[in-house]
Amino acid sequence: MNYVYALLVGVLGVVSIFTGEIVTYVFLGFILLALNNIHKVLQDISKKMDRKD
Repeated sequence: MNYVYALLVGVLGVVSIFTGEIVTYVFLGFILLALNNIHKVLQDISKKMDRKD
């Protein structure tokens, strides 16, 4: 599934270059990275809580 995300990011990058929205693309990338990190942390917490029971 990571390949699909990489392909999508590449396509969006090319589109952003042609439309001149490079800054928006970069900031959306930062936001997506932050959300991905938050999601991983929440999954780790959930796994730890499930093992605790």
